[in-house]
Amino acid sequence: MPSGFRRVAVSLFAACVLFGSATFALAKQDPTKPDEARLKPAYRFQRNHWVYVHLEGSPADIGYQHGYLLAPEIAGGVNTVRAVTTHNTKRDWNFYRATAQNILWKHIDAEYQQELQGIVDGLHAHGVNLDLWDVVALNAMEELPDYYVPWLNKQEKRADAPVLKAPGNCSALVATGSMTRDHKPVIAHSNWTDIATGSRWTIIFDIVPTHGYHMLTDGFPGVIVSDDDFGINSAGLMVTETTITGYALFDPNGVPEFVRARRAMQYASSIDEYVRIMLDHNNGGYANDWLLADNKTGEIARFEIGLKMHRVWRTKDGYFVGSNFPSDPDFIKKETDFDPRNMGSSMNARHQRWEELMAQNKGQIDVEMAKKFLADHWDSYEAKEDRDERSLCGHVANSPRGVPEWERPPYAPEGAVTAQAADSTMAKNMSLQARAGYPCGEDFIADKFLKEHPEFEWQRPVLQDMKGNPWAEFKAADKQ
Repeated sequence: MPSGFRRVAVSLFAACVLFGSATFALAKQDPTKPDEARLKPAYRFQRNHWVYVHLEGSPADIGYQHGYLLAPEIAGGVNTVRAVTTHNTKRDWNFYRATAQNILWKHIDAEYQQELQGIVDGLHAHGVNLDLWDVVALNAMEELPDYYVPWLNKQEKRADAPVLKAPGNCSALVATGSMTRDHKPVIAHSNWTDIATGSRWTIIFDIVPTHGYHMLTDGFPGVIVSDDDFGINSAGLMVTETTITGYALFDPNGVPEFVRARRAMQYASSIDEYVRIMLDHNNGGYANDWLLADNKTGEIARFEIGLKMHRVWRTKDGYFVGSNFPSDPDFIKKETDFDPRNMGSSMNARHQRWEELMAQNKGQIDVEMAKKFLADHWDSYEAKEDRDERSLCGHVANSPRGVPEWERPPYAPEGAVTAQAADSTMAKNMSLQARAGYPCGEDFIADKFLKEHPEFEWQRPVLQDMKGNPWAEFKAADKQ
């Protein structure tokens, strides 16, 4: 579809959404009571510490179902993100609310404005008193504190500003052709973040929108996109990513990353379409190496995107791996301060381990093997087993080094907090496997950790146990 026609179509759709929402608002009686008609297609259940939610309908209705069904989890998620973000950036929550209103809102598609407002309406119907700007700020929990605030600190030349660096989130793999057991795509991923936040990043979203493709993703309560990211859509697209270490650019006049990533997941049916959508009014926030697979063709790709630069690698016979390292030498030089020569860094040590595993297991990769990779504890720099920041199953909380490239101090309570995997057959059937907690299945006990590391006592109100759980499989329209 030509870009001009697509923009007209999107505008017409947005107008219809707004008109329908306004008409509905006039008919609604009491916003503090649940609207059973809007909730009728939706439901939730729990499995192996994941909360599965099925959402269906218009943008406003999907949002309402999301907000109502996940109200307790959203309240806890906002409280956690607020505590961690304000502590790290030394900016209060009102700053983030104001940024959501004054910087982000005007760049959010009308469709997703309606969905975000729907989340607020659903929260209110469930008795949770959060407003629109709390929810928008939550949705930008990656790009505001880690990209916008460092950029703003430089613009304002704040001498007292804390040193902030974009964190490395995730390890990931996509493989196809002669690399996999059935010569078809396999995709796998682990989410790396702070444990306070990551232990709550345990929602499986099954979303059937009125427009666009059916989506099955993991995600965070209250956020309209996976955000860590792992998902499949009914067009056969398989999506994950890892963030780029050492990146610090941002354009406040661009479209938020959470909007572009959701739009791409919902509307892209090919690798080319995914790339095009993500580049459209790119703001540079949450810069990633996206690992993509088109299940219809068997092709896979690595799509590296910063602010001014991007590059796409693609193949039908091979693999791409991610562990927070950028790949294009020109991009590294112009848009990051990443050091590819420091083999003791978490990113490079994990990259080396990925390459070792790929060489050792060519032609044997399937979902079960991918799950073992994500649980791997080999430290390639020390050449030994070690549950630390250099292993694919990241245990930053055990590391006396922390991760200086992300400004993470020794023993920071962070690491791999969930894992996901899918193959071609699963993607065709709209299903995936996921594990809550460390990919290896071990426990993190908050009280024990805080007794050993009282310097993180400030996290006690939000730091919770992260128990090991078995892998679970989820599919579209799943039932308990």
